[in-house]
Amino acid sequence: MSSTKGKTVTVEQIGSPIRRPKEQRATLVGLGLNKMRRRSTLEDTPSVRGMIAKVAHLVRVVDEA
Repeated sequence: MSSTKGKTVTVEQIGSPIRRPKEQRATLVGLGLNKMRRRSTLEDTPSVRGMIAKVAHLVRVVDEA
């Protein structure tokens, strides 16, 4: 099932993954982030929201459309 509303969320990496657990680094890569100040626009789903919550100290939500 796909969402007909097409909601997206844009996240920006604001923290470094250096000295962080491997799980947090993998979560950043899963969000499409791996360098500082890089932005990624993703579909707004519960799984993506969970990933953002897991690394909330390393990312910030820029835009919710």
